[in-house]
Amino acid sequence: MNITAARYSQERLSMRKNAMKEMQRRTREIDFLRCVLILLMITFHIVYIGDTYDVAKRVVYTFHMPAFLMVSGYLCNTSKDGRVFFRSMKWIFIPYLVMETGYVLMASVLPIREHIDTLTPALMLDKLFLHPLGPYWYLHTWVLCSVIYFLAMRLTRLRPALRLVFAVAGCLLFAAAGLMSVPNVLYFMAGAVLRQTGVSFLAAFRPAWWSILPVVPIVVFMPSQLDRATPGGIAMVYLTTSFILYIYRFTRGSVRRSLLFVGSNTLLLLLFSPVFTALSKLYLSLFISFDPSGILFCMVTVTMAVVGSFLLGYASDRLHISPLFFGKEKVFR
Repeated sequence: MNITAARYSQERLSMRKNAMKEMQRRTREIDFLRCVLILLMITFHIVYIGDTYDVAKRVVYTFHMPAFLMVSGYLCNTSKDGRVFFRSMKWIFIPYLVMETGYVLMASVLPIREHIDTLTPALMLDKLFLHPLGPYWYLHTWVLCSVIYFLAMRLTRLRPALRLVFAVAGCLLFAAAGLMSVPNVLYFMAGAVLRQTGVSFLAAFRPAWWSILPVVPIVVFMPSQLDRATPGGIAMVYLTTSFILYIYRFTRGSVRRSLLFVGSNTLLLLLFSPVFTALSKLYLSLFISFDPSGILFCMVTVTMAVVGSFLLGYASDRLHISPLFFGKEKVFR
């Protein structure tokens, strides 16, 4: 029995090592996926685009952040030394605190949808640590899920499967307390489970052109399923992920390199792009006067958000702010 158990453990260890090697070889496809997802996020954070193309917004919101959370769970490395791991989490949480503070202050001053009538210290602390306001909820969820997952996987006396059960249960407990969304937790942990089983991301999400076909009837005939928590929504997350990975093979040369560059610098875009989408209201009327569709306005705003976010990252490196804000000499890769 002991020999069988030892052999089983060795096989699982071998599978995880193979998955790690495969992941290192396939980071380009994952970076491409992250690039597409982050560009979709920026696009539909533009208020005019979201309001004008409501159906498209509902479709994209069904899959883009769930897929992002799955990738985050898959890439979360719990084999790191504890000090290294918590240092990496600290330098995600600190930029989150800064940007979330700025967003809450803005919401207390500007007439936005999430306007705060009376800002108090207690409300500020609630938004920073418990119930984030605005687009930075993803970073809050990412840090919480990652820490719980890491701690659960340190329970070395338990079998790996039982550790994952503890990780899922811990995350769901925080979700039940209202600190996170249950569907978001489950998508993150789905990625974590995939990694722990030793299955590579591309083996689970096989790139396929036909994967977009079942999405059409869901969108057209089952609009009630346009929600990440529904069976149709779960199917859309899987199918659209496979389709985006399929598109990667058609990219070449400088276009591919540019897209992969965007995908490898998504933290900068998560942090800074909301600044540029908010500022886009200042020049909206200039574009809508001759292009009511908003397509040109969208293209200009997304470009400005990407370039502007990268410039802020580059400036942070050059001005030696990155060690204070990101905990590293250079954040712009």
